[in-house]
Amino acid sequence: MERSLKNVLVVSFGFLLLFTAYGGLQSLQSSLYSEEGLGVTALSTLYAGMLLSSMFLPSLLIKKFGCKWTIVLSMCCYVAFSLGNFYASWYTLIPTSILLGLGAAPLWSAQCTYLTIMGNTQAEKTGKVGRDLVNQYFGIFFLIFQSSGVWGNLISSLVFGQKPTQGAVPEEQLLSCGASDCLMATASTNSTQRPSQTLIYTLLGIYTGIGVLALLLIAVFLEPIKDAQQQSKGGKKLPFWSTLLSTFRLLRDKRLRLLLLLPMYSGFEQAFLAGDYTRSYTTCALGIQFVGYVMICFSAINSLCSVLYGRISQYTGRAALYALGAVTQLSCIIALLLWRPHPHQLAVFFVFPGLWGVSDAVWQTQNNVLYGVLFEKNKEAAFANYRLWESLGFVIAFGYSSFLCVNVKLYILLGVLSLAMLAYGAVEYLEARKPARPAAAEQAMPAERGDTDTAM
Repeated sequence: MERSLKNVLVVSFGFLLLFTAYGGLQSLQSSLYSEEGLGVTALSTLYAGMLLSSMFLPSLLIKKFGCKWTIVLSMCCYVAFSLGNFYASWYTLIPTSILLGLGAAPLWSAQCTYLTIMGNTQAEKTGKVGRDLVNQYFGIFFLIFQSSGVWGNLISSLVFGQKPTQGAVPEEQLLSCGASDCLMATASTNSTQRPSQTLIYTLLGIYTGIGVLALLLIAVFLEPIKDAQQQSKGGKKLPFWSTLLSTFRLLRDKRLRLLLLLPMYSGFEQAFLAGDYTRSYTTCALGIQFVGYVMICFSAINSLCSVLYGRISQYTGRAALYALGAVTQLSCIIALLLWRPHPHQLAVFFVFPGLWGVSDAVWQTQNNVLYGVLFEKNKEAAFANYRLWESLGFVIAFGYSSFLCVNVKLYILLGVLSLAMLAYGAVEYLEARKPARPAAAEQAMPAERGDTDTAM
């Protein structure tokens, strides 16, 4: 096996293990800790920490420790969050959520930077197009990574399924499920009861062990990597404040400003599925033990579509994939506004997460590739911006989760998706208008090309 592919697989399986634990916990937060909105508040706090972290930490940590050790340090924050859930209260969940948020932005920025450098380095060695190889590596990564939702939710479903928690769901509760849910106004029933504390501790122990295993895998087997572009600068170190503010300086690029809505919408739609669909549709009508199975459907299809998009994007182009994602999710949003969930329609509860996975795979793979390709000379700052605005989407979505009706949240998704696609179309138009420069000219004038990247 070639060295680059081995490292891609190590990163992918490390994230698979880490998010098997975290993804399963995230899906259950709004259902397990619904009292006084603790669950959604913890998630909102988590992404607020990620928002703050995105502004300052990724570029600093990656420059200081390199991609590998930035990933290791960030993974420690995720393990701390699992430990905080053992005694879930405002005094444990909120601080560990903040800690996880601070580690999340450097984690993802380091991962994206690592795969982009690895793809471009391997492309230079083999004479391939860097963009295509980076696309393939992200496809492999997301194929493996997105399956974490399958394993994490399967674990939670099997553990909680040992003692069924669902009773007969009263018709009056069903009337308040789905788009009609305004803060779960109906009285709590057997379908929303928490599992026993013993089962919760069992699940948390499994998740914590898996997180520690992920950390060890990266620390032992992942090879450090350096950016050839940074090495070509003769090892000159940038001033502290220059590195710190690099995330904000990149906002001078018109393309980045237009693309801000894409990661924001990614945060909105993921927050809706994890916080609102699991609570207001699945838990409300079926029971908490079905949350894991429903999310397995989302994760499995997301995983398969991720590797598919990575392979076909070189033939279809990214615009066609973005159109597929937008149309699919637009259809889901409209259908969720009209559908009235009922236990007799069991298959429908799985159709929506499946279609959601088809579209989410577009955002996860193509957004990362798009940022890596358009801002190749400022990868760390670009991916930090991506996580910053995605975090803002999560913060806003989880922030209004406890006081807006579900139908209002769906209308918000509809509006943000429409605006994001219009802005993305404008970026593609700007890129199409840029005159193609001969390769020889590009090599002769690298400094000029760097200026062009940030002047738009």
